[in-house]
Amino acid sequence: MVKLNRIYTRTGDDGTTGLVGGARVRKDDPRVEAYGAVDEANAAIGIALTHLCQHSDRKVAEVLAAELGKIQHDLFDLGADLATPLTNDEQPNSKLRVVATQTARLERVIDGFNENLAPLNSFVLPGGSSLAAAMHLARTIVRRAERHIVTLHKCEPGGVNEEAVRYANRLSDLLFVLCRVANDFGKSDVLWKPGSTR
Repeated sequence: MVKLNRIYTRTGDDGTTGLVGGARVRKDDPRVEAYGAVDEANAAIGIALTHLCQHSDRKVAEVLAAELGKIQHDLFDLGADLATPLTNDEQPNSKLRVVATQTARLERVIDGFNENLAPLNSFVLPGGSSLAAAMHLARTIVRRAERHIVTLHKCEPGGVNEEAVRYANRLSDLLFVLCRVANDFGKSDVLWKPGSTR
């Protein structure tokens, strides 16, 4: 269990922050950008959770709440993973890493919900319900986190868990599907009309 006694330490006043293991890096380091975007995505999902009370179907709202709660825990795992540089001599299960079973769980949830969605014949605009709009925001932040993770992997090819990239990619897909679930399983989606304002 993590125990936090002090909120401020003043150690970051020089523009650096500590990674798991004690190394200090600049706060604009690609690793910090990556786990910072993951943290931001988690906060956006927290906002989405506050909109669940407006969903008309209580059962659907409960299922969404459960899934979003699991995702929030996963995102803390992902942040811890990214804050802990991977080393060549790391022993299996010695560090908290995102694992393939977490990504596979997202795929099962995507497949389960996707069966009941209205077919798409255009791109979906972010919006519809307030819940869907909040999850679209979370989805785009997850995409940004994914880009930062890819950049970090390019900078430190051996220092990043490759499952982190796969998890982030799949999570944005799941959030897209959940946006459609929030919009009456796609019936209330706002569809893009190409060139409609010309």
